[in-house]
Amino acid sequence: MNFNWVKTKKLIKKIFINQIWEIPNSDKKIYLTFDDGPIPEVTEWVLNILKSEQIIATFFCIGENIKKHPEVYKRIISEGHQIGNHTFNHLNGWKTKTNNYIDNFMLCETEIENFQNSKLKTQNSKLFRPPYGKIKPSQSKIIRQFGYKIIMWDVLSCDFNSNISEEKCLENVISNTEQGSIIVFHDSVKAEKNLKYALPKAIQHLKNKGFIFDVIS
Repeated sequence: MNFNWVKTKKLIKKIFINQIWEIPNSDKKIYLTFDDGPIPEVTEWVLNILKSEQIIATFFCIGENIKKHPEVYKRIISEGHQIGNHTFNHLNGWKTKTNNYIDNFMLCETEIENFQNSKLKTQNSKLFRPPYGKIKPSQSKIIRQFGYKIIMWDVLSCDFNSNISEEKCLENVISNTEQGSIIVFHDSVKAEKNLKYALPKAIQHLKNKGFIFDVIS
């Protein structure tokens, strides 16, 4: 099964009911999310945009990148954004034994907890997004037993896809976002070109339509 569709199908949401694909609300709230950071320059650029627009987002971080770039990670937290676990090494759950996957998940959790136990507190939410959207039922069950919500998406920008244009990346977001949508961008080098074009324009378009940006909790 391919999880790289732009707009998640209603049937998929009904089948995979243990994952969160959207967050229904009555306040025109939408949820901007970023995967794969923190990465110097790219994540910092995203943070600058969010700060200038006075909006908050949710960052699903790779544990290895937290360890490599703690100052960038600290900035995400200090500016009021939400944090989620994205495994330590960006593992594909379908290709990974369950015990190895959970061990990798826990390595990322350890990195996150290192900051929760410091003076710089993260928001107290247990969020997990499986890399590539690929996770086995056995892996999902264990992670949910740990008290985590498994956060998927309603709208995928496809900014990571070098075969689509910057304009198409923008169109993916603005044409498919609805009240309650969880939107995925990537603060990664691979996505940088499309991200830098699409993100500011998407934010302006969605603001003009009256949407309110919030974090997932």
